[in-house]
Amino acid sequence: MTTAGAQRSPVSYNTHRRVSRMSRRTAPTALLMAMAVGSVSSTGCVMHLGPSLGILGVPIPVTTYQQKQKEDRFWEHERYDRVPILGPITSGAEIVALDPPSDDEVMRALEKAQPVEGGIPLLYERNRNNVRVVKEKIADYVDPPRFYPLIGPAQQHHAHYKCTVYYEDVRRIGWPMPHTLRDEDAREVIYVDHNHLHMVGNVDTGQGSPYGPSAAALPQ
Repeated sequence: MTTAGAQRSPVSYNTHRRVSRMSRRTAPTALLMAMAVGSVSSTGCVMHLGPSLGILGVPIPVTTYQQKQKEDRFWEHERYDRVPILGPITSGAEIVALDPPSDDEVMRALEKAQPVEGGIPLLYERNRNNVRVVKEKIADYVDPPRFYPLIGPAQQHHAHYKCTVYYEDVRRIGWPMPHTLRDEDAREVIYVDHNHLHMVGNVDTGQGSPYGPSAAALPQ
């Protein structure tokens, strides 16, 4: 039995106060969620129903270092990994190799032997400065003719080069004690082989080829 002058229970008062606080917090949160959904839908970053690639549509995280490795691999295969087949060696002329390795080929060979790419910024970095390449041909000779599968009779022309690379080796270490190491007189020796093949005999290389007997019939 209650009277008209009875006071409100403290439990019900506290419950009402919690509900009012939750309602005040929920309103701004709902407003922010509505604004986020509206902004996402307006920029086009939203999933739509329709054809899907499934798991193939999930982006794969790939670093720029891995992308550059793929590009470098193709670059080297296109320019340096193929064996050229040249025309027959003419009689009476001195047999001399006239294709020394380029600076790019030498530096790529040095990078394979002593890589400096792929360091960790602010922890360990290494680079080469003031690079100078000196090339010296140490061997130039031709093998006797022989038969090569898928090629036919040919001669292998060997050309060996000794390439000395002078540079300044800089190493920056950031942990545990930051310091920089400089070797201003660093040098490395790289040996590059530029072997190629020469055709032997009266070879019909086909129409449009600059070698062989069919070359005389080409329009000048």
